[in-house]
Amino acid sequence: MIEAAADITEDAFLGGQLLLRQKRTGHRAGHDAILLAAATQARAGDRVVDLGAGIGTAGLALARRVAGIRLSLIEIDPELAQLARANAAANAIPAEAIVLDVTADAQAFAEHGLVPDSVDAVLMNPPFNDPARHRGSPDQMRHTAHVATEETLHAWVHAARRILRSNGALTLIWRADGIADVMAALSRGFGSLAILPVHGEAGKPAIRVLVRAIKGGRAPTRLLPGLMLNDESVVPKKEVKDILEGRAALPLAEP
Repeated sequence: MIEAAADITEDAFLGGQLLLRQKRTGHRAGHDAILLAAATQARAGDRVVDLGAGIGTAGLALARRVAGIRLSLIEIDPELAQLARANAAANAIPAEAIVLDVTADAQAFAEHGLVPDSVDAVLMNPPFNDPARHRGSPDQMRHTAHVATEETLHAWVHAARRILRSNGALTLIWRADGIADVMAALSRGFGSLAILPVHGEAGKPAIRVLVRAIKGGRAPTRLLPGLMLNDESVVPKKEVKDILEGRAALPLAEP
């Protein structure tokens, strides 16, 4: 059951093109999900799966940019899945919201029609904060959404690899200082990596990496020029505003 209206906010994304209801407390949708959507390559008719979709932000933002995709939103929390389902309907975006643990086995996925080698594109924003350096929130769902275990990334990548068809694409966002973990998780079954560093401020180290990997890909890894979210005066750059407001996509989304 969705909580009372007082516990729910309605927030505008993509410059008002996407209105999403979300819980006032716990994990809140933000820029990471919109950047992930803007980095995901898809075409009309593609079967696309958003793993750990929450209220559906990334998947629905992608569907707003690329009409005609067949979208599945996978979320472990029934309340968030219900919000995702309602958000899809409220925005007139065809999508199914499935209550499912991303780390579940192949049979559990198959029961929802997600059989091996059946999906064109997967996008995901897994919990990525290092528990050794990040004090988890006392709110259990917020903690689950933010803090990774040692197996989190490998388990999520394994789920994506299983359902993706050959040459299907996985796009993910992770903290920049964990890029070695990303490379290790993708070393089995993925190749043709394209990596986009994301910097919060000019002259500062990257805070995120967006990565696209191809199942069975063999092309060399490409490191793209970094995306600067803010200029030297800490004002959002115009190209970033265009992306966040749905007027542009990131280079990773290009064929």
